Amino acid sequence: MSYVNDVLQTVLQKNPGEPEFHQAVTEVLQTLEPVLARHPEYEAAGILERLTEPDRAIRFRVTWVDDAGKVQVNRGYRVQFNNAIGPYKGGLRFHPSVNFGILKFLGFEQIFKNSLTGLPIGGGKGGSDFDPKGKSDREVMAFCQSFMTELFRHIGPDTDVPAGDIGVGGREIGYLFGQYKRLRNEFTGVLTGKGLQYGGSLVRTQATGYGLLYFTDAMLRANGKSLEGKTVVISGAGNVAIYAAEKTYQLGGKPVTMSDSTGWVYDPEGIDLDAVKEIKEVRRARLSEYKNYRPNAEYHEGRGVWTIPCDVALPCATQNELLLEDAQTLVKNGCIAVGEGANMPTTLDATKYLLDNGVLFAPAKAANAGGVATSALEMSQNSQRYSWSFEEVDKKLKDIMENIFANAAAAAAEYSTPQDYVSGANIAGFLKVADAMLAQGAV
Repeated sequence: MSYVNDVLQTVLQKNPGEPEFHQAVTEVLQTLEPVLARHPEYEAAGILERLTEPDRAIRFRVTWVDDAGKVQVNRGYRVQFNNAIGPYKGGLRFHPSVNFGILKFLGFEQIFKNSLTGLPIGGGKGGSDFDPKGKSDREVMAFCQSFMTELFRHIGPDTDVPAGDIGVGGREIGYLFGQYKRLRNEFTGVLTGKGLQYGGSLVRTQATGYGLLYFTDAMLRANGKSLEGKTVVISGAGNVAIYAAEKTYQLGGKPVTMSDSTGWVYDPEGIDLDAVKEIKEVRRARLSEYKNYRPNAEYHEGRGVWTIPCDVALPCATQNELLLEDAQTLVKNGCIAVGEGANMPTTLDATKYLLDNGVLFAPAKAANAGGVATSALEMSQNSQRYSWSFEEVDKKLKDIMENIFANAAAAAAEYSTPQDYVSGANIAGFLKVADAMLAQGAV
């Protein structure tokens, strides 16, 4: 049995009931075979065994009082996975589905994503099974303050710098930062995604969606194509999806779909982003209301975004949302490229099918690294006590995303198959972290 298979079996045995984590580890490790064959020193140093085991995983009780005066109890988590190249960095997710398995998958992916940015940040992830939907501002504040009262002892600007994720936007970051500042009696860049009034960075809101399009555009151009005149289907209706659609328009493409947890819309004339922003960012309502703004659009309950014929598909909602049958439909309808805006939104068999059928594929750990890249730029601005302009940050983001593509493409050409950007991204991210771990010894 190979080194990779030995480690995979150990991961499966030691982490039962964590399918998302198993999937992420399998996807990464299987692409590293040619690297490990060329570099036996990684096996000798137990790099894979150490990479697949978090430095620490913290679980704690979060007790808060709702508007009815009733005591509520949730679970809080922080998985600090690897800090070989910098402080732990990764979002906080507030959603009923949150558990250790999902956070370990996200934290593991974050190691390589953060490495690919070229910035000195390690991998981590955290969150809670708390659901902010339907809660008042006071209830969200009460929860966030209680959550941070435990979390603050585990984080810091040079230790672990959380950010937002699903269910954690500007409101939640503000409450979390306020409580951290009160507890520590210091003003530091310990959280990213902060408001502009208290240390946030321009472009942070747009960063993941914009970055996805910068990467996808670079991938298309490297293969003699472009976004100009292309029909684009997008899933999701959060920050990633909204600003992926916005940048699609700016680069000459036309986004025609978006979705949320209840259904999806198809607007053949192109998605009205002002309407979506009003529904989702201002009113925090369901996408079913889109027809009130665009009567000629179609609204469908359930899933079905991937049935719409397109040139480019951008899954920007959640993990494992693009299945094998969806991949088959995309190929049948002539799709030429898929760019992952969410974390691991494409199942392994769907990814393989797309690659086998010549579809250009931008994997999440590379394509959606724009958010964490801009978070690291926010950390830099906080350290300098200085703020860059929108244009400055956007230019840095574009450069970072194009460099990520170039590095993934180069690694794919050297170790794998040209145009296999999944393997290329894994390898490029791995090499930097593995070499740092070797240099620091058995720790």
